[in-house]
Amino acid sequence: MAYTKRLDGRKNNELRPMEAKASVVPNADGSASFKIGKTWAIAAVYGPREIFPRFLANPKTGIIRCHYSMMPFSGSGERIRPGRSRRAQEISMVMENALNPVVDLRAFPNTVVDIFIELPQTDAGTRCAAISAAAIALADAGIPMTDMVSSIAVGQVDGTVVVDLMYNEEAYPAIVSDVPVAMLHNTKEITLLQMDGEISREDLMKALEMAKDATELVYQEQMRALQEKFTKTE
Repeated sequence: MAYTKRLDGRKNNELRPMEAKASVVPNADGSASFKIGKTWAIAAVYGPREIFPRFLANPKTGIIRCHYSMMPFSGSGERIRPGRSRRAQEISMVMENALNPVVDLRAFPNTVVDIFIELPQTDAGTRCAAISAAAIALADAGIPMTDMVSSIAVGQVDGTVVVDLMYNEEAYPAIVSDVPVAMLHNTKEITLLQMDGEISREDLMKALEMAKDATELVYQEQMRALQEKFTKTE
């Protein structure tokens, strides 16, 4: 049976409800919470600060370093084993690559900005929520940025192109593709593009066009959180 109606009743281009907040971790230099549906990411930023081990230092610029982790009972499937798994390491690297194009740390050589991301609850789209939360947290910390990064997953379920897949759609008994995307707001440059599953070239291009509109909605929520925070501190 073709996938003509989404399991939660959303339109094909409709995102799950979002909620973002800045400055949620008091002892961090910057922090944020980003929820989309049942997926919830909390990011905390520390730095710029002296980097250890020292051989990682770059005399021309500071670097960012991401630490991604899902809490043991956060997922929809089996219990997540605590500690740094291969998947967590891969997503941490992906996040660094997605955020690096907008972070300008040339004024802070030989330093590091550490970004810690915890997910208390997940229902697909975890790396996208983590990137969106991390971008808010970086801005909250006053890290120099040239643009904002917003992220969402697109893909297709049994031939139907959709945005913001949830876990039950990823596990749907048909051909499914999940395509996490991160985009810059001003230029629409793609800083993350991955794919799990199968999708035609035509459907991929359609999904990426839908991602432009979807990431704009994520951006609006990110900006709302930052504006709300800075309005309260004035």
